[in-house]
Amino acid sequence: MTDEARALNLGKKIREIRLKRGLTLQEVSELTGLSKATLSQIENQVTIPPIATLLKISRALGQHIADFFQDETPVTDRISVVRAEERQESINRMQVEARRIGYRYESLAHHLADKKMEPFIVEIEPREESAAIFYNHKGEEFLFVMEGELEFRGGDKIISLKPGDSLYFDSEIPHALRGLKGRAAKVLAVIYSPD
Repeated sequence: MTDEARALNLGKKIREIRLKRGLTLQEVSELTGLSKATLSQIENQVTIPPIATLLKISRALGQHIADFFQDETPVTDRISVVRAEERQESINRMQVEARRIGYRYESLAHHLADKKMEPFIVEIEPREESAAIFYNHKGEEFLFVMEGELEFRGGDKIISLKPGDSLYFDSEIPHALRGLKGRAAKVLAVIYSPD
């Protein structure tokens, strides 16, 4: 984990909220469908979870995903400006059939709490079809490809997207994303979560 990712203190924030709510790891595991081991790795900052996993945890804890990215002192203004040098980066590394898969995402509105949408810049690394990981969560997603090529798999569709292309979908549909042609795709992702 990089120093930038560690500086986010996502695991610490998740643990603090869980303990304030009086929940055990087992209870959060049952609410999210994630294993206790995975939750423990997240809380101990061994790994940074993907956005879909953060959404599951935030719903289980009765929080908004933005609460995990907020500065220690929340800004109460309804306007959020995030300067380029303030963008917060998270990096995730996961093992799937002994292959390392990575992606990177930056929160673009972490100053503002209680918002319905979460904007991120996401880099999605290339991977083999067989290594695609499917996620789903309540809400909707909008993706706009900025660089590279992206493949979306969801339902019975496989869609290739190039720079300038966009995609809007119901995120309850199990979906997987991967960069194509051996390079990462850079995407503006906006996630709407009704909870």
